[in-house]
Amino acid sequence: MQITLPTAGGSPLHYHLAGTPITSAPRKPADFNRVAFAAAHVVVDPGADADPWSDCPIDWEATLGYRRYLWDLGFGVAEAMDTAQRGGGLDWPAAQDLIRHSLAAARDHGGALIACGVGTDHLPPGPDVTIDAVIRAYETQLEFVEAQGGRVILMASRALAHAAKGPDDYARVYDRILRQARSPVILHWLGEMFDPALKGYWGNADHMQAMETCLDVIAANAAKVDGIKISLLSAEKEIAMRRRLLRPVRMYTGDDFNYAELIAGDQFGHSDALLGIFDAIAPAASEGLARLAMGDEVGFRQILEPTVALSRHIFKPPTRFYKTGVVFLAWLNGFQNHFTMLGGQQSARSLLHFAELFRLADQSRCLRDPDLAVKRMGQLLAVGGLG
Repeated sequence: MQITLPTAGGSPLHYHLAGTPITSAPRKPADFNRVAFAAAHVVVDPGADADPWSDCPIDWEATLGYRRYLWDLGFGVAEAMDTAQRGGGLDWPAAQDLIRHSLAAARDHGGALIACGVGTDHLPPGPDVTIDAVIRAYETQLEFVEAQGGRVILMASRALAHAAKGPDDYARVYDRILRQARSPVILHWLGEMFDPALKGYWGNADHMQAMETCLDVIAANAAKVDGIKISLLSAEKEIAMRRRLLRPVRMYTGDDFNYAELIAGDQFGHSDALLGIFDAIAPAASEGLARLAMGDEVGFRQILEPTVALSRHIFKPPTRFYKTGVVFLAWLNGFQNHFTMLGGQQSARSLLHFAELFRLADQSRCLRDPDLAVKRMGQLLAVGGLG
C-alpha cells in the first residue's frame, strides 16, 4: 500500500506502508504490574450550532465510547486533564459536564478506574488574584469532584503561578487543599513546555530547586498523596525525584519523550504512568504493559520503544499543541468521523507535521486500519492543496 506524502524539501515522498497493526486483547488493570492511566481526549460535535473558538460542543457518544475503549484495554482514564484541552478549549463548566458523564460511565462499566482533574481554571490569573482566592478556587473544584464520587488529580494552577511570591505560598495552598481531600490524590506538576504560564512553578524557575518544595509538600501530607505525575520531559529529573519519594507514594511518569525506559525502571524502582500518549497508542501500550507484567521486558521494549519516535513528534515544540496530534491519530484510526477540535486546535500543526506523524504511526504499528488511514490522510492533503 502506498501514499504520496509532502516533505520539507518540496519533493513528494512515495511512501510504502510497512507496519502491521498491533492488536491487544481485552484487559483489566490487574493484568498490569504498573498503574497505567491514559489521559483522554474529547470529541467535538462538528454539526453543533456553536462558535468553534469559544463554545464546547461535545459529542458525548464518541467521547464516552473512547473512554470505554481505553478501559477495555486495561487503562484507567485521567479525565478532564490537558489532553482533553483543559484550559485550552475546555472550560470549567464543560469540564464539569465531562467529569459527571465520565464518572457515570465508569460506574456503568463495572467501576472502571478513573481520576479527574481539579484545578483553578475558572479563576483567571490577574493582578488582583490573591492566594486566598486560589485556595477558594481549588476548594470549589475539589468539592465538585468529590461530591460526584470522583478520585482527584490536583492540577497545577496558572492563577497560583501568577499570584505566588515564593515557595511558601505554594506550601500554604497545597497544605490547605490536601488536608481537606477525602482520599489520597495524585499531584500533577506540569512543566512550562506544556504551559508557558506555569514557568517557575513551586516558586523557582530551577526545576531541581522547585523539586525540593514539592517534595516538602508531599512529605508533610504523605497520607493524602497517592503519587505525583511530573511532566518535565526529562528522564533524569523524574528519576532523581522518584528515588526520593517515600513509599507508598508513587511516581507517575508524564514524560512523553522517555516513558518506555521510565516505566521499565531500574534496580532502584520504576515509574507508573499517567500519559497523554497512551490515548494515541493504546493497543501498543496495553500489549507492552501486559508483556512487562509477565516478566518479558524484552517484549515490552520491542513494542513500546518504536512508539517513542511517534510520541516525540506529537509532543515536539510548541509542546502545548500535542493534543492536535492525539486527535488527528484518533481520526485516522476511525474513532471519530471528523478532524475538528475545541478552539479550532486542528489548525495548530502543519500538513508536513501530519505527514510525518502518519509515517511514524505506521512504523510504530499504530495505524489500526491502514486502508482507512490512507484514505483520510489523502483527504486532508487534498483539502490542504497538497493532494
